[in-house]
This record gives sequence, C-alpha cells and structure tokens, in this order.
Amino acid sequence: QSVSAKDRIVAMLIALFAPKSILFHMVGAEQKTEDDIATIIFSSGSEGIPKGVVLSHRNIMVVVESVREMFPHDKRSCLVGFLPFFHSFGYSVSLWTGLLEGLLTVFHPNPLEPKPIGQLIKKYGGSIMIATPTFLQGFIRRCTPEQLASLDCVITGAEKLPERIQTAFNDRFSIEPMEGYGTTECAPVVSVNIPNIESPGFYMEYSRQGTIGRPFPHQVVKIVDPDSHDELPVGEAGLLMVKGPNIMVGYLNDPEKTAEVLQDGWYATGDIATVDEDGFITITDRLARFSKIGGEMIPHNHIEERLHTLIDLTEQTLIVAGIPDESRGECLVVLHTLDDTQLATLKERLKKSDLPNIWRPRPNSFYRIDAIPLLGTGKMDIKKAKQMALELAGNKK
Repeated sequence: QSVSAKDRIVAMLIALFAPKSILFHMVGAEQKTEDDIATIIFSSGSEGIPKGVVLSHRNIMVVVESVREMFPHDKRSCLVGFLPFFHSFGYSVSLWTGLLEGLLTVFHPNPLEPKPIGQLIKKYGGSIMIATPTFLQGFIRRCTPEQLASLDCVITGAEKLPERIQTAFNDRFSIEPMEGYGTTECAPVVSVNIPNIESPGFYMEYSRQGTIGRPFPHQVVKIVDPDSHDELPVGEAGLLMVKGPNIMVGYLNDPEKTAEVLQDGWYATGDIATVDEDGFITITDRLARFSKIGGEMIPHNHIEERLHTLIDLTEQTLIVAGIPDESRGECLVVLHTLDDTQLATLKERLKKSDLPNIWRPRPNSFYRIDAIPLLGTGKMDIKKAKQMALELAGNKK
C-alpha cells in the first residue's frame, strides 16, 4: 500500500524505456552472459546421494524456447503449476515458461492436494497441466470430471507413465496424459509426446503409445553400447545419450562425476532405451533398475507393470527391488501395500501369467509395507526401497 500511483508510473516508464545497462545499475546487479550460472538444482537422489546440478542461463532458455515451439498455447492458455521449484521440471517449465511466455499461470504449493488444485483449474480455466504420474493418481481419486473439463493438454514427466494410470485418467477426465522425459542434467526436458495434428488431407504424428516422444528442438540423441559406447543400430536397446545446449555445466564441486557422464558434449543418462526409424524413443528401464539373474538382465519396471495388471490396480501398490543372492547373483523382492486377499490373488495369477520363470518373484519374496516410499518430487525412492528390501529379506533369513 505504500507504493503510490506516481511510483508505479515511474517504474513502468523505466521498465519500458530505460536501457538494460541502466536497469542493471539501478538494482545493483552484475550483467550476466548466457554461460553464467542461473541455478543449482539437486537431483532427486532416488538411487543415491543427490548431486548439485549446475545449470546456466542458456540451459534454461533453450528449454523455454523449445516449450514455446512444442506446446500448443495462445493468449487464452492457462498453465497449471504445482510441481515444487526445487524440482527441475517445476523450475524450468512451470515457473520460467509461464513468466517468459506471459502465460496466465496458476500455482499451488502442494502437489499432494489434488482437490484444491482441481478447484483452481475450474476457477481459472486451466488448459495446460504439468504433472508426474504419481500425482495424477490423486486427481483420479479426488477430483470430478467437471473440475478438470477445461484441460486440453496434460504432460507428465520425472518418471515412467504407466499405461494403467494413463488409461484411468483418460477414462475419468476424457483427456489422455502425454508422456515426456527428462533429467535434471538436461534442464530437464529431453523429449515429449504432444497431440497429433489432423485436418483434411493432412496428418502429423507427434505422439506414439508406449514411447516418450521425439527429442525436443535443439537436441540430438543416440543409443550406444553401455560398455563400449559404440553407437547401436536403429531399434536396438542400449544407453541413451543426449547432446545439446541444454546440457548442464557440470556437477557442483565434483569434476570426477562430471567427467563420468559428460563425454565430448554427450550426456550419459543412465537410462536404457531404443529409438525407432521415426525418431520416437522408448525407455526400457533405468540401468540401476535391472537385476542380473542367471546372466540375464531383468527390468524391474516391466515386472511392476505386469503385477499391477494381474490384479487390475491403477494406483502404485508395489515396487520391485533387487538384492544380492548367492546362487543366482541377485533375486527379486516385491514390497507391497496389498491386503491378504489381494496378495493371494496376485500370487495365484502370477503362476498362470506369461512372465518368464526367471522374471517371476518367488512366492516368499513379497513383503508388506505401510506405504510405497516416495521423494518430495513424487518419484519412487528407489534407494529407500532397496534398503527396506535388504532389511526385510535379511530379517527373514
């Protein structure tokens, strides 16, 4: 209230007409280049100790420019943001895209409160929502179709979008969430599915079921052998590498770790993926989310999805972890929140499923826990899950 009308007019005139150099001088700020540090965001730590990811102004601006090209929006669009700003997706896309694009943006501070977020979407006509698959489950349970009726674009990232969640959300709200992919080290967006474009005599495919879409503008990807780093043929699974002006400066005070993941400008994501002839990327699993059993690489994500499907559950109720095993190198442990009836049904259906025997968790390797461990970003806490699996399986032995 202490800001007078005169103050506002003077501030507006200065903002509109004063040279940038004078503005910097007036607020006592040093002029920055695109290579200067814009922020340091710590990785989620889902698989280990969080790392400080140093991002430059250029890293962030490239992502914002790519969002401008890829996301369908206009002056009437309303961006809904509830991912925390310590989350790279929330920081780059929810915060800076809204500000720099001049989009009406509605923020809510707690992603675990889908009901008030749904009310905000209805009140302000939210049209673009940025979320994680874990948080979408709350909307399915707590929100009405009327609250989310104005949405015309829902983009998810930070973790794999299970088909069961995608289908359940679409069935309830008549809008299909699109899966994207990124890492904090890439500021963070690497690729995304967006709505296809169709008109008489014209069709452009921008999304493909089961994939994470095509690379964002200004970026290139390749698939390499995890050991030799030789580039692999189209369609063959290997380590996903990314190159572009969005790649981080490096890890904070950790040149050794930086050198491990950055090679000739290419960033090693740690994810196993394939790229088809049309450029669509499919993530198989995290390199850290495989178990090597009997010489075969077993993907935890795939098993989790099959187990959920066998008992027709949408919400995340179990997580697979690998622990050391003397006879086979590793064995699978399933942490779950199922009741006795659900667990008995799952085990019975698992016997008759088409999962290979080596992929099937043993009947005595299921352990009930109070809740699936999650990080503040909405990702599953893989490190905590593995610790719990080791403790529970070790106690039983």
